[in-house]
Amino acid sequence: MSPSPDPRPAERPADAESDALDAYSATVSAVARDLTPRVAALRVRHRRGEGAGSAVAFTGDGFLLTNAHVVGAAAGGQAAFADGSTAEFTVVGTDPLSDLAVVRADGAAPGPVTLGDSDRLVVGQLVVAVGNPLGLAGSVTAGVVSALGRSLPARSGGAARVIEDVIQTDAALNPGNSGGALADSRGRVVGINTAVAGAGLGLAVPINATTRRIIAALMRDGRVRRAYLGLVAAPVPVPPALRARTGQDEALRVAEVVPGGPADRAGLRRGDLVLTAGGQPVSHAQSLQRLMFEGAIGRPLPITVLRNGAMVDVIAEPAELTDTEPA
Repeated sequence: MSPSPDPRPAERPADAESDALDAYSATVSAVARDLTPRVAALRVRHRRGEGAGSAVAFTGDGFLLTNAHVVGAAAGGQAAFADGSTAEFTVVGTDPLSDLAVVRADGAAPGPVTLGDSDRLVVGQLVVAVGNPLGLAGSVTAGVVSALGRSLPARSGGAARVIEDVIQTDAALNPGNSGGALADSRGRVVGINTAVAGAGLGLAVPINATTRRIIAALMRDGRVRRAYLGLVAAPVPVPPALRARTGQDEALRVAEVVPGGPADRAGLRRGDLVLTAGGQPVSHAQSLQRLMFEGAIGRPLPITVLRNGAMVDVIAEPAELTDTEPA
C-alpha cells in the first residue's frame, strides 16, 4: 500500500530576490534610524525673509555641517531636530567655493554622525540621503552613486572655481535637502547634499581629506584662506612615450593663464602640460587645488611641464585668493 500523500504544501526554496530586497530594506532602515536624529532642519533668517535647508551634526558639542548657499550671508537661525527639540544656531563660517558652512547650535544637540571617506566610493554603490525637503522633516531616500568626479561651478564675489569630485546620485533630492547627509550603507556620511541638477539627478559635496581641511579651517577661523596660481587646466592623457617613462597616465593641459597672475609670472603658458607640482604628479584638477591652501601662499612651488616635447621646470609663488581674484 502506497503511503498517503503529505497534505502539507512542499516548502519552496527561499526566494533570492526577496532576500535581496529584505537586505536592502534592512540596510536603508538601519541607516535612516541612525542618521535621522542627527540631521536638523534649518530655518535661516535673511534680511529679505527666511530660507530653509538641512544640517548634519558632526561633533558632540553642537557643530553642524551644511551648505554655504543654505546660510548665505545670514548670521543665524533655528535648528529643529527629529525629537521635536529646537535650538538657535549661529553661523561659524562659510566657504562658498566649496559650498560648505559650519553652524553651531546654542542648545542641546544630538550626538555626531560618523564622517566617511568619499574617495572610497564606487559607481553603483548604495547611498542614502537624509534631509528635510520641502519642509518635510526627516525624509529618507535611497539610490546609488551614479557617477564620481563631477564638477559643480561655484563663485564667491569675483572668484570663480569648480567644486571637484562632486558625487552624483539618483537618490531623490528636492529643495530643502541641501545641507543634508549622503551616507553609505554603514551610515558613514560621505557627502553633503548640495544641489538638484534635474529630474532624478542629485549632487553632493564629497567628504574627503580636502573637505576635512576646509571644515577644520571654518571651525578655527570662520573662513578658508586659499592660494591661487591663476590658470585654467583640464586633464588629458599623457603621450605614450612619456607615460612609459614616468608611469603617469594623465596630466593637466593649461587652457588659460591669467595675465599678471602667479602662473604668468612663473612663465607658464597656454598649451603647457603640467606633470608635477610640488614634486607630486598632477593628474586632475583636484591634484592642484588640494595644494592651494593657506600654507602655499607666498611659498615657492616647483612645477614641471611638457612644452614642445621638452621638460621645463618653473618656480611659481602662489598668491592669496581674494573675492576679486580669478581662480
